[in-house]
Amino acid sequence: MIGKKEKLKRRHRAIRSRVIGTAEKPRLQVFRSLNHIYAQIIDDTTGKTLLSESDCKEADKKKKRAVKAFEVGERIAKKAEEKKIKKVVFDRKGYLYHGRVKAVAEGARKGGLQF
Repeated sequence: MIGKKEKLKRRHRAIRSRVIGTAEKPRLQVFRSLNHIYAQIIDDTTGKTLLSESDCKEADKKKKRAVKAFEVGERIAKKAEEKKIKKVVFDRKGYLYHGRVKAVAEGARKGGLQF
């Protein structure tokens, strides 16, 4: 019997075989923990993280997690715009595209990133 973590790893491997970030179009990767959400923009050709953002330093603990995720997407899009990054490929890292992962993507789109 295959557990949840093994299924997640399989989905992640399948996604990463298709999604590759370049210098012109880096990869926007989302990591979701139980309490927090993290987003990184990565150039896979050099193996460097160009930008990162999370909701760990949020002062307002009363906000819902999906609202915080949307704000993380908007903030990473703003940082990407400062570094002149307009287009990215979205890497959901094996997570299903709903909830907080979808909120990060929508926030990044609203902030000006193109997938």
